[in-house]
Amino acid sequence: MTDADSRVKAAGQPGVDLLVVGGGIMGLWTALFAARDGFSVRLVDRKAIGAGASGGVLGALMPHLPDRWNAKKAFQLAALISLETEIAELEAETGFSAGYRRSGRLIPLPKPHNRDIALGHSRDALSVWNTPDRTFSFEVLDAAPVAGWPAEAAMAHGLVHDHLAARLAPRSLLAALRAALETLPNVTIAEGVGVEAIEPAAGLARFDDGTSLRFGHCVLAAGVETFGLLAPLNPPLTKPIGAAVKGQAALLKAAVDPALPVIFADGLYIVPHENGLVAIGSTSENSFADPLATDGLLDTVIDKARRMAPVLAEAPVVERWAGLRPKAIGREPMVGRHPDHVNVSLMTGGFKVSFGMAHALARQVLNEIKGGTLDVPPSFTVATHLEEAGRD
Repeated sequence: MTDADSRVKAAGQPGVDLLVVGGGIMGLWTALFAARDGFSVRLVDRKAIGAGASGGVLGALMPHLPDRWNAKKAFQLAALISLETEIAELEAETGFSAGYRRSGRLIPLPKPHNRDIALGHSRDALSVWNTPDRTFSFEVLDAAPVAGWPAEAAMAHGLVHDHLAARLAPRSLLAALRAALETLPNVTIAEGVGVEAIEPAAGLARFDDGTSLRFGHCVLAAGVETFGLLAPLNPPLTKPIGAAVKGQAALLKAAVDPALPVIFADGLYIVPHENGLVAIGSTSENSFADPLATDGLLDTVIDKARRMAPVLAEAPVVERWAGLRPKAIGREPMVGRHPDHVNVSLMTGGFKVSFGMAHALARQVLNEIKGGTLDVPPSFTVATHLEEAGRD
C-alpha cells in the first residue's frame, strides 16, 4: 500500500506503519491524515497532548506581508485559506468547535512612513492575495472600524485592516483533532511515553519506560524536543540546527465582541476569542532561566495591551502561560524526509506559523512518505536546514 508497509518486523515484535513523536499541532494533523490514508499509527508524547507550545492561548493566524512575493509566502497563503475548510470538516466530524474565525487583523500606523509602506502593501495584495474563488484585501483606513479598537493615540496615521488573517482557539483545535483520532481503530495514542532514541537502520524506537517499537516510518514532531532526538541522526554540524524560544502570553476576561479583528502592533497580539476571553501575547525570549514561568516581561506585554485597547484596562487576567517554541536555524519550518534516513521525516521548527500551516505540511510529508514528492518551499526542507547548519 505505502512505503511504510515495506518494514521488516522481528518475530513477535509489535510494529506500526507510522510512529508520530509529539502530540502538538504538527503531530496531530500528521497522525490524522495518515490514519485516514489507512496507515496504522502510534502517536506518542513524553507528557500529554498539547503539553508543549501548541497548548498555548494566543491562536493568531497571521499572513506574511504581500510584498516581495515568494514561494514561502505563496505556500502560507494557500495553507491559511485551506485551513478554513479543514477545520469546518473536522468540526462537522467531531462536534467540537475549534474557535476558528476569519476575523482579520488591524495594524496601527503611528508614523507617516508606516502609512506609505502600507499603501504599497495594499497594492501588492491586489495581485497576490487571491485565488480563483476568493480575494483578500490589505485595506488602509483613516479610522478604526470600531472606536477604541485600537486606541486612537496608537494610529496617528490610520491603520491597516488585513482581511486575510484569522484566529482559532489552540486547545480547542487540539481537542478536536484528538477526538477525530480516537474514532479511528488504526490509531493508538500513548501519553507519558518519552522517546529515548530512534534507530532508523533497525526501524526501531526506544522509549523511556524500557519498551521499544518497530516502525515503517517515523515522523519527529515533538517541538523543541525534536532537535535533541535529531542530533544523533545528523552528520557533524558547525551550528545548532534549532533552538528553543520562550513565549509568554495571557488570557483576559473582557466584554469584547469575539468578531473583532486581531490587533497587531510592534510584536503585540490582542486576540478576541469566544466566551468573553481575549488572548494577549507574546514575548520571544532566546535566553531564560525557567521555560515555564511567567514574569515581568509578561506584565509589560499586558500593560501595553491595556493601553492599545482601552476596553481591556480593567479586564482581569484569568491565565498566565509560558512555553517553548521550536525555531529551526533559518526560522522556517523544517519538514520532510531526512536526507540520510529514508524512514525518518521531520515536522518541526514552525516557531510562530505552525497552526496556520501544519495541516498543509502534514499532507506534503505524507505524500513524500507514500512515494510522491514533497511540494514545499526549498527553504523548508531538511537538507536546506542541514546545509545552513554547516553540514560537513
